[in-house]
Amino acid sequence: MGILGKIFTWWNGATVGTSLFSAMNGEHVGTDAQSNKYYRSKKVKTIEGYEKRWVIYAGANDASNVPAEWHGWLHHSYDGVPESHLPPPRIWEVDYTPNATGTVRAYLPQGALERGGRRAAATGDYEAWSPDGDNLITSPER
Repeated sequence: MGILGKIFTWWNGATVGTSLFSAMNGEHVGTDAQSNKYYRSKKVKTIEGYEKRWVIYAGANDASNVPAEWHGWLHHSYDGVPESHLPPPRIWEVDYTPNATGTVRAYLPQGALERGGRRAAATGDYEAWSPDGDNLITSPER
């Protein structure tokens, strides 16, 4: 992305102003596996007395790119960086993947319009409900 893109677009990463603000007023506290960088304010506090915390995304500005542990840190669930609060990873845990909805990597089931809109033919194992009461289950109390 060129310099004009950095100046005028916010959805493709941090703008020049955000990068300068982060460098001047922020303290870099960590980076996650997706290369997102996390900052906290050096001196500015919110009205509630919390320090300001923010993320500079490595790619597109998409909140689903923030892993759960860093999301907790951003929202003041704990004060220390996530590495100091996480238990060791379990053998059954998988790596974090961001939400792919709306991208080319999104899951498209058989029959989705984006895949041609063809779905499997009905197999005859479906019985439609009718209001007549033909297929109503009646209890013995009635």
